[in-house]
Amino acid sequence: MVSAVVLDANGLMMPFQFSVNIDMELKRLFGDLPVVVPSSVLGELANSRDPAGKGAVALARKYEVVDTDLRGDDAVLDVAKRMSAAVLTNDRGLIRRLRAENIPVVRLRSERYLELSEHGVD
Repeated sequence: MVSAVVLDANGLMMPFQFSVNIDMELKRLFGDLPVVVPSSVLGELANSRDPAGKGAVALARKYEVVDTDLRGDDAVLDVAKRMSAAVLTNDRGLIRRLRAENIPVVRLRSERYLELSEHGVD
């Protein structure tokens, strides 16, 4: 059972790149679950050259930030495992790693809605 949703940098930039309201979509999928961001993801976004990165930093601050000493995908995996959480991302490499650990993945579909994928490859 999923107890939270972890947002990676890719997931936080979705609202600025596509027409998707991640808060509304996550509520539709999970109800009122906590949404968290690994601390290292904030640093990753702050250093991003992508204009969506600036908006993503502001968006990330509205969620609980979970401390981690790890970086990148390792940090996302660590927080997801510790919290029994699903992860919002479209990063293919991270999705492969999440599935190998049986961690549920939330992906953007048709550039406008989110979909939960708990097992297998799609």
